[in-house]
Amino acid sequence: MKACVLLPMVSLILLWPASPRAQDPVQVDAAHYRPVLDNASVRVLRSFLSAGAKSPMHQHPDSVVIALQEVRARFTMPDGKTQDQNLPAESAYYSPAATHSTTNTGRAGLNVLIVEFKPPKPGTAVLPPTRTGLNMKVLAEGARALVYRTTVDPSFHEAAGSTHEFDQLVVALVPAELTLAIAGKPARTRWSRGDVVFIPRGQPHESRNTGGTFADFIIVAIR
Repeated sequence: MKACVLLPMVSLILLWPASPRAQDPVQVDAAHYRPVLDNASVRVLRSFLSAGAKSPMHQHPDSVVIALQEVRARFTMPDGKTQDQNLPAESAYYSPAATHSTTNTGRAGLNVLIVEFKPPKPGTAVLPPTRTGLNMKVLAEGARALVYRTTVDPSFHEAAGSTHEFDQLVVALVPAELTLAIAGKPARTRWSRGDVVFIPRGQPHESRNTGGTFADFIIVAIR
């Protein structure tokens, strides 16, 4: 009798942890999804699908998607329903947790960054509508974050020891010379399009535009 009861239980224990992991895009489709940053707050994936390419069914938690170039995609849900998504280059949208497969329906490669939020609940930090030396336009808003397209003034300087009560993810849209020094890490001084840096909440840092020209970034401010 005991063997009959234990075998199904053992099977459930062995299968249960594998189910959610089996839908991790990095695990099921490493050719199209590559981690570029991973910490306790976020995981950032770079996804590139050539024209006509399709990913298998996979799952994302609450996320922000940043289009590095124009996106034309079709999402297929587990029930077979589809949804088309068109995004201009350098735009973003907030996506609640979802399971889908993705097909690139455009003529060019689909090139996006996916910012996956890890905490089980959104934070409560107050996010600023403006910041000195930054021209900020909201691209997307959700329960966990605000996404800004940000033009950095040539005179921009955030003093050493500056802190914020929210996490920040900084994504370069153009080559730029901007020094970002985060305590305990080597300073970044040069940026290429698509470079990603995470600034934890409460972490002292300093940033300065050293290039003498305007520079464009996307900033994801995380509550």
